[in-house]
Amino acid sequence: MHDTGTPPRQPGPAGGAQEAAPSKHARRFGLPIATCLVMGNIIGGGIFLLPASVAPFGTISLVAFGVLTIGAIALALVFGRLAERDPRTGGPYVYAREAFGDFAGFLAAWSYWITTWVSNAALAVAAVGYLDVLMPVNDHRWSACLAALVLQLLPAAANFAGTRYVGAVQLVATVLKFLPLLLVAVGGLFFFDSGNLGPFRASGDGPVGAVSAAAAILLFSYLGVESAAVSAGEVRDPRRNVGRATILGTLGAALVYLLGTLAVFGTVAHDKLVGSTAPFSDAVDVMFGGSWGGTAVACAALVSMVGALNGWTLLSAQTPYAAAKDGLFPGAFGKKKRGVPTVGVLVTVVLASLLTVYNYTAGSGGVFESLVLITTFTATVPYLLATAAQIHFLVSGQRERVDRARLVRDGVLAGVAFAFSMWLVGGSGYAAVYQGVLFLFVGVLVYAVMAARRQRAATEAKG
Repeated sequence: MHDTGTPPRQPGPAGGAQEAAPSKHARRFGLPIATCLVMGNIIGGGIFLLPASVAPFGTISLVAFGVLTIGAIALALVFGRLAERDPRTGGPYVYAREAFGDFAGFLAAWSYWITTWVSNAALAVAAVGYLDVLMPVNDHRWSACLAALVLQLLPAAANFAGTRYVGAVQLVATVLKFLPLLLVAVGGLFFFDSGNLGPFRASGDGPVGAVSAAAAILLFSYLGVESAAVSAGEVRDPRRNVGRATILGTLGAALVYLLGTLAVFGTVAHDKLVGSTAPFSDAVDVMFGGSWGGTAVACAALVSMVGALNGWTLLSAQTPYAAAKDGLFPGAFGKKKRGVPTVGVLVTVVLASLLTVYNYTAGSGGVFESLVLITTFTATVPYLLATAAQIHFLVSGQRERVDRARLVRDGVLAGVAFAFSMWLVGGSGYAAVYQGVLFLFVGVLVYAVMAARRQRAATEAKG
């Protein structure tokens, strides 16, 4: 395979170098663990409501899923190419900084960091709803709050223990959540009844309008495709394995999404599915009888969310770690123990926990939901910068040797991935984009302080 660009520069200690893991608790991820990281972060808890969310648009929503899958795979391929070119921890931050300089790299790191810790709080709060099916924790807001905090602390403990344990938890969680979802996805095909599908276009919109409307709900289902690239420094043979893990993880998630949604469409009557609050539970009840579907799905959802929390907690520390190595984040973020940037994990847990407590004490669900919507915009900023960086590398001719066919192929992939990223931004909504930009502007102030400190340190070193 030809390289897509010039060989990456070998950074020194202040340039994001990857130190060897000295502890027995630190272990680099192989292809299976890296794939589980991608798949586990893409598939959170939202999949358990997706069939009901898109049912009002009819089975044309499956077409929207197909279109989005193409965009997600293109984005995954671009991340694989970029990681092949520069396999350092940080992913989009590293690519944006190399292509466009410190400020672009900082924006990628800052926006991604915001996404991770706000998303962790949202995941924990959502997981409490599934935990309540198994035990009554929602009877009082403080018991619910405590449960949400515990759900965040358990994955954090695995991260503090080292990458060895992060990988083990991620592998087990991905297998445990993938198997029941696949059971419904494949088993549901044996109970498939085309009479349950309902109309192809149930919303009454035209084909393009119906696909776009369904896609607006589904757009964020593939957030997380960058997971292996962000943790490239912890992946064995990253030039080879990051791209493979990204593609395999994205394809695995797409398989679960598409087959799962199709199976639920074919087992639950359309009229019932439109108003369902637990579509997978309804499908399990139809397939196997009884009323234990809710319990089974609640267990699967909890495992899914804990796995996602485990992976996102690691990613929340990786990008600030890379930026800190370059002097663009406080230096404490650039220290590792057992292969994990523990300060980044600690700060993420504290911020997510404070947001969780605020959610239960303020009683302002609208504010909390607005913060979550903002992350749908901040998550796409690194995507845009990373795909733009790939286009920059291709157009500027930063290649070891000319391979016109590969150049055209990579250019088309980068163009599709950039368009997909823009689609994600558009799907965020005006309010989320507006408020998300305000969050980015707060980051500008942080960048100003960090850049000034770097300049002063450089001046003192020369003097």
